[in-house]
Amino acid sequence: MRRRSHRRPGLPVARVHLFADEAGNFDFSRKAGASRFYILTTVAFPEGHDVLATSLRRLRFELAWEGVDFRREFHATDDTVAVRERVFEMLAAHDFRVDATILEKAKARPSMRSSEERFYRAAWAYHLQNVLPGVLPQEAQLHVVAASVGTGSRRREFLRSLERAVRTSTSATARVAFWPAATEFGLQAADYCAWAIQRKWERGDEWPYAQIRDAIVWEHDLFRDGEVSFY
Repeated sequence: MRRRSHRRPGLPVARVHLFADEAGNFDFSRKAGASRFYILTTVAFPEGHDVLATSLRRLRFELAWEGVDFRREFHATDDTVAVRERVFEMLAAHDFRVDATILEKAKARPSMRSSEERFYRAAWAYHLQNVLPGVLPQEAQLHVVAASVGTGSRRREFLRSLERAVRTSTSATARVAFWPAATEFGLQAADYCAWAIQRKWERGDEWPYAQIRDAIVWEHDLFRDGEVSFY
């Protein structure tokens, strides 16, 4: 995806990397296992995501030396309490910004959730329109790195939905990456932040949320004023 840049020649181009993950699922029902909320969370690191990656990699080796048997990337849902505490402690040592859009799924109109991809695109479009003015300097480039959703043709549909949301939200030169969280430490940080916010909204568990509260700039309940539940 390419947008034309009008910057003056000779000036270095700033590039903002926006890491994203979501919490919740696309089950629009009251069945057991269906989340009440769908939460889209993005994380931006003004100091550079390479600094974060170095710290998380160092922490991973340190924990392995202490006897933690890693079977996968840092993943808040599956990590032990002790590992979570260390990850949150490390995150707190860095300058980063967290933004989250909260969607109570039952209040989404049927037209918005007519397909998972449509719902996903709508969530992203609203999120970016409100968050980008605060994270994307004038003439900067945007690189949205999102945790991939689905496999095969379904993954391609979600990727196209994300690309459309980005195109309609900014005129900046932009690229989209759709990667497994295991490939990028920035996505693992976004996973932790999304998990912390989800625990607050779904379960009223404030401890994880308190670990990142100072970094949260935008946390908006999209359907806060909605009075109708559609299922």
